Amino acid sequence: MIARRLILLLVFATAAGCGSPSPAQQAATGASDTSYVEGPASRDGIGKFYMGREISQVMGHRGAGWLERPGREAEEKPEQVIDAMDLAPDAVVADIGAGTGYFAFRIAQRVPEGRVLGVDIQPEMLQMMSERALIAGVTNVEPVRGRVDDPNLPANTVDAALLVDAYHEFSHPREMQAGLLEALKPGGRVFLVEYRGEDPSVPIKPLHKMTEAQARLEWEAAGFTWQETLDFLPQQHVMVFTKGG
Repeated sequence: MIARRLILLLVFATAAGCGSPSPAQQAATGASDTSYVEGPASRDGIGKFYMGREISQVMGHRGAGWLERPGREAEEKPEQVIDAMDLAPDAVVADIGAGTGYFAFRIAQRVPEGRVLGVDIQPEMLQMMSERALIAGVTNVEPVRGRVDDPNLPANTVDAALLVDAYHEFSHPREMQAGLLEALKPGGRVFLVEYRGEDPSVPIKPLHKMTEAQARLEWEAAGFTWQETLDFLPQQHVMVFTKGG
């Protein structure tokens, strides 16, 4: 009887120790593993946690007006962001989560001999980009239909990737990072633009912001090397990562 009780205690203890950490535990510890954890969804989240961060809900194509709002140029200074990318005229640039092409069409002017791959998972956004390119006569912006777990880009073809206020919405960040790492050429760069999560005065919902520490945790775990963080924007970080060491 005593032996049987010992066996049962051992089984229960093992089962308790093997369970996945709760989202609260993962967030508290800043969990360094790259597994996903499911939990209760907050108001603006999807109930899926990655390395201690709850992934936010996606802004759908009905929010296209927000992407093209008149005040965005003053708030996000797109030309200065593109200046910081220091692109060669023949560069291939991937705008991940391109939406209506707000940045893609501006980048296209800087790479007249190159291409801009406007990646989005929403066909409505891609249609808007295609129509805009046709009307403006722009031939070097190419809409690309991505998936939630794959940017759908050829290997070793991209010089630089730009992600503006999009990464925090990726439901499969680990897989998207892996696809992007494969798509970048050796030495290729990622420019990650996110509202500053450290700053409570930034009037954006918490799940739609990221701290520099959290971003570095996730991107370095994916095999990227942090290069620098630029803070010339009023409310956002511009975090630069490179492929490999």
